[in-house]
Amino acid sequence: MDTRRILRLLTVLSGLNGACEALFCNCTTPQCVKDGYKCETKGACVASTSVFEGQEQHVRFCIQKEDLVPPGQPFYCLSAEGLLNTHCCYSDYCNSIDLKLPTVTNAPGSGQDWGPVELTAVVAGPVFVLVLLGLFLFQRRQRAYGHRQRLEVEDPSTEHMFLAKDKTLQDLIYDLSTSGSGSGLPLFVQRTVARTIVLQEIIGKGRFGEVWRGKWRGGDVAVKIFSSREERSWFREAEIYQTIMLRHENILGFIAADNKDNGTWTQLWLVSDYHENGSLFDYLNRYSVTIEGMIKLALSAASGLAHLHMEILGTQGKPGIAHRDLKSKNILVKKNCTCAIADLGLAVRHESITDTIDIAPNQRVGTKRYMAPEVLEETINMRHFDSFKCADIYALGLVYWEIARRCNAGGIHEEYQLPYYDLVPSDPSIEEMRKVVCDQRLRPNIPNWWQSYEVRERVPLQLLNWSSHNFLFFFPEP
Repeated sequence: MDTRRILRLLTVLSGLNGACEALFCNCTTPQCVKDGYKCETKGACVASTSVFEGQEQHVRFCIQKEDLVPPGQPFYCLSAEGLLNTHCCYSDYCNSIDLKLPTVTNAPGSGQDWGPVELTAVVAGPVFVLVLLGLFLFQRRQRAYGHRQRLEVEDPSTEHMFLAKDKTLQDLIYDLSTSGSGSGLPLFVQRTVARTIVLQEIIGKGRFGEVWRGKWRGGDVAVKIFSSREERSWFREAEIYQTIMLRHENILGFIAADNKDNGTWTQLWLVSDYHENGSLFDYLNRYSVTIEGMIKLALSAASGLAHLHMEILGTQGKPGIAHRDLKSKNILVKKNCTCAIADLGLAVRHESITDTIDIAPNQRVGTKRYMAPEVLEETINMRHFDSFKCADIYALGLVYWEIARRCNAGGIHEEYQLPYYDLVPSDPSIEEMRKVVCDQRLRPNIPNWWQSYEVRERVPLQLLNWSSHNFLFFFPEP
């Protein structure tokens, strides 16, 4: 057997083997528009060309494996000379080819001299059949998908089809993340994990909904449950968390997102790592910290924010991201007493190639107490990404002030307070904050002992003066 025949045989065998696995095909039926003009099948990809009113019509769609009958020469893959040219294939997007319709030369005296009406009827018929076929196949696919979803909800034991029983969350994140620093688990794994979590207790509430502690395979996870009216916030936060290369030790570890029907309404779940110390706000209310502990909290928070802000260039790079709602309640304290930045629902991404920021037209976003002066005055330049980063660093300065108040140095520490606690009410309005921060240019008080205490000589000056044009208000020049 010569080399050409061997190659041809291998090609055929690989095509037959590929038919056993899911294929992605080009799809031009109206039902495929929302899926990005593509469809998925375990059967074959189809490209077909016909002529209608003198114009070539190209149709592409999927055929499921069970519809490839009879074996060897499926009905849906047949062509009609002069009317229809159909091609079935068995590899991803193999139906992108443009088939030409072969012309038919009538034999003299055959009597096949069709007029416009007859020709239109003959050509329109196959096109109509193809459209109906596409609708039929799409409906079958939707019914099968719905059945799989119901199966996953009703029978959690089906997770063994996707996940080995000995896999922990750490194993999954290490093995299945799309890159070393990750953008999250594959969607079907996210769904399987989310639908086998057992909720234990409620650990927090917010404007979006509730936060629960849950159990998955003996490990604790945090489940943020959004109300149905907060669907946009849920989608946005899940989208940001799944940004390529976002995973970082000082950013909350995202695990899964899913929507679950509890019989009364739809719950929107966002599953993440669980940290028993809670938020930095909770932690500082309960404990004072040593000087080393203060530095550890401060530097880890800065490290997480720096990674969030940083753009990573490359084939699968990471865009710069600004948080826009940084505060002590949105920073979690891990078991090793370092910080993890959380709650990215208001974050924005910067696409450097197009120099665009995906942001809603709202200049005042976030928690009023932590809003930077330019945000309060609505003078922030929303066309420049650096403006959002500076506003984040202003908020980080306020967080540093909260941490420093609870630092126990030589037996001296102060009770926990929120920034501007002595200047504005517990729930200040934007106007009240603007008056204090912008008009009066006041900042949280810096006790004298912070500047005179002997440890100041040993604390890195970068920590005391890591600043933007706003943060310089907090600490003196070195």
